[in-house]
Amino acid sequence: MCVAAVGDVARGVGQAPIHHHRNCGVTNTVSDTLNFRNATAADVDAIVALVESAYRGDSSRQGWTTEANILDGQRTDAADVARLIAHEHSRVLLLTHSSGELRACAHIERQNDACYFGMFSVNPTEQGSGIGRAMLAEGERIARNDWQCCDMQMTVISIRDELIAWYERRGYQRTGIFKPFPYGDARFGLPKRDDLRFEILSKRLFAAQASVG
Repeated sequence: MCVAAVGDVARGVGQAPIHHHRNCGVTNTVSDTLNFRNATAADVDAIVALVESAYRGDSSRQGWTTEANILDGQRTDAADVARLIAHEHSRVLLLTHSSGELRACAHIERQNDACYFGMFSVNPTEQGSGIGRAMLAEGERIARNDWQCCDMQMTVISIRDELIAWYERRGYQRTGIFKPFPYGDARFGLPKRDDLRFEILSKRLFAAQASVG
């Protein structure tokens, strides 16, 4: 069990106020035009399109998160996204414009006292605008406040130095724990290199409560 320190608050873009709307499925409001909400089955195609545009092909080169130099093939597919949306202990979080346009997404999954953060994607033309920071902060807020998770964890391709540095500036630490890249499984893309592997990054959200007695 974990206990939050006084003043633990996730902040959005700039100093925009955060309002909670649990009953209507919207997690919070980043600005007058951008809102968080949980994905539904109707969002699957839009999520797949966003993820692919952020990581694969020429469109992804408009942003700095592209993996086009190291991977071809798909990043995800409709079946995988639908499975994540339906999973009991996870959410696919969306950041949408008031027009309905999807700007960013992420998958968060409760795993005992830790929470996993993945499928983090921002429209390539809006990377660097603060949307990504807001999405990460909202994921951390959900993990901490809704699920009482002590830690947020993620896996990042270990040669993605710029991306890892971005997470380190936001409090994440390299653990030195690696997982193999699933070579031969086209669901995860077609590697252009033979040295890919994942490293686990971790951030403490708040301290574990000391046991009594």
